[in-house]
Amino acid sequence: MKAAPLDNRIALTAALAVVLTASACAPASTTPPAATPASSAPVSPNPVPSTSPATASAATGWELSPKGAADRIKAAGLQVLTAEGAAEHFHAHLDVFMDGKPVAVPADIGFSFNSAGQPNGISALHSHDQSGVIHIEAPTSGATYTLGQFLAEWGVLDGTDKTQGTAHSDADGWTVAVNGTRQDGRITDVVLKAHDEIVLFHGTPPDPIPASFTFTGGL
Repeated sequence: MKAAPLDNRIALTAALAVVLTASACAPASTTPPAATPASSAPVSPNPVPSTSPATASAATGWELSPKGAADRIKAAGLQVLTAEGAAEHFHAHLDVFMDGKPVAVPADIGFSFNSAGQPNGISALHSHDQSGVIHIEAPTSGATYTLGQFLAEWGVLDGTDKTQGTAHSDADGWTVAVNGTRQDGRITDVVLKAHDEIVLFHGTPPDPIPASFTFTGGL
C-alpha cells in the first residue's frame, strides 16, 4: 500500500489528536494491506499509518501493538515527531525468517497512537506497509539508524521469552545477512543504509538468502 499523498494525510490537532481532512482516505481498514512496497511520497506535515497496527500480522507475537508505541520509540533512542522529516530520506528492506518460513514485517512500526488507536506521532525510522521497506525520513541529516532501533520500535526480540527463535527471544540467537553476506557481531548493531537488503533469520536459513530487493515507485 502506498503512503497517502500530501493532500490526503491525517492532520494533527493542537492536542495531537488526529482527524480526517475533507479529502482524506477513509479510516484504516481492518484488512491487512497487500505486500507491495510503499511509494516515495512528498514530505507530509502529518503522520498517517497505512493500516491498523493491531491487524498487521497474525497473533504470533510478531504483531505490532499500538500500546506503548511512543515509549518504544523513545527506548530506541529516537524522538516522537509530528511530521516526517526532509533532511535525510532513504530506504532499506527487511526480510525475517523463522526456520526458513517468512514472517510479515508489520505496517506502522515507528508510529505512536492515542488511546483510540489513532496516530499522534511518528519516528524518523518507520514502516508504512507490510512490504518490509524501512523508511528513514529524518528532520536532521547525518544520524545513524540501526536494525536494533527498528526492532525496538517493533517491540520484538526483546528477551522476554526464554524460548529461542520466538518473536520475543533474545536477539543473540539470530543471524543477519546484508546484501547476501552474513554479518558478524550483534544483529542490533547493523547500520541501515540506502537500498540494503537485510535478512534476519533463526534456525534454517532461507535458500537462497535474498541478496537484493527491487525498490519501486521512486524509492
